[in-house]
Amino acid sequence: MFGWLPNYAQAVCARQSAPAHVMNLLAVFLLFAPMALALHSGGLAPWRPLNDNNKVPSFGLGTWLGFSDKGRVEPQGHEVEDAVAWAIDAGYRHIDTAHIYDTEDQVGRAIKKKIDDGTVKREDLFVTTKLWNDAHAREAVEPALRRSLQKLGLKYIDLYLIHWPVGTYANNSFDSTDYVDTWQGMIAAKEKGLTRSIGVSNFNQQQLERLIKASNVKPAMLQVELNLNLQQPSLLAYCRSQDILVTAYTPFGSLFPSKAKPDAPPPRVDDPELVSIAGKYNKTVPQIALRYLWELGVTPIPKSITRSRVEQNIQIFDFGLSAEERKKLAAFDRGYRTIDVKWWRESPHYPFEKN
Repeated sequence: MFGWLPNYAQAVCARQSAPAHVMNLLAVFLLFAPMALALHSGGLAPWRPLNDNNKVPSFGLGTWLGFSDKGRVEPQGHEVEDAVAWAIDAGYRHIDTAHIYDTEDQVGRAIKKKIDDGTVKREDLFVTTKLWNDAHAREAVEPALRRSLQKLGLKYIDLYLIHWPVGTYANNSFDSTDYVDTWQGMIAAKEKGLTRSIGVSNFNQQQLERLIKASNVKPAMLQVELNLNLQQPSLLAYCRSQDILVTAYTPFGSLFPSKAKPDAPPPRVDDPELVSIAGKYNKTVPQIALRYLWELGVTPIPKSITRSRVEQNIQIFDFGLSAEERKKLAAFDRGYRTIDVKWWRESPHYPFEKN
């Protein structure tokens, strides 16, 4: 569509009498205009098809602030809003949030800002949020989604996920709600156009199989923890066989010593093999970890509220790992969970190992 621009730039330069350096700047601008226009609409990450005929950017920004040694990190004001705005400017088009993160309002303000200033259109973005456990009753799903839409300031979201298969009361103790019933509420919300796609998070293979057998609507996405310590190859293979895409939260796992638990297995960011691979491509170790997940067909959603890291994380699409390098990275899999929520382990719908 824009192949004429370089020739047009040359013609303009040939006909004009302005100083040469001005003409050179004009030529460079016109030459790179197609790249700028592509970034505006599609972002840096390629988009992948979902099983419901929608599509999703294959890289995103997570907005859960996580835990510190003092407990859950609570939003303080506009740190997530800033991170989302920086991310959109850097080429992200996939933003992940959830009701329980308490960041939907900041995500919504950043999106509005970037739409208002012309950086993106709403249809350029893919926004995910999640149903919390205390709204698992079938009739509670739509009101919960409408509350999220109000906080986000959006008319629809692109993907709505059941956050956990475990239903809970307001005090976080688990109840007996069946996630199959919750799924029916998700289907109804999609049919009303409140969300374009629906999926699940933190479900295991058996739970996915049960959900698929109980409904004619297959989840479009599964979001689970995936990183070098927890690669879940059998779950990924099952999802591929069912045409369900996978999003990876906590994609860095225990790479950073300051965030690694005492029992966390290696590697860390100073691991010699990882440092060597990163040096080969002039990348950082976290970028190597993100690229590895992406090459597995997974959509990583790293979180950060530091601008330089937000901008750096997505710069993984200008190189590819060798088969030998992927083999080395696969060897770090230990089945180790960073997020195990053992306080729900007695629930009949607890999705993880109970040991």
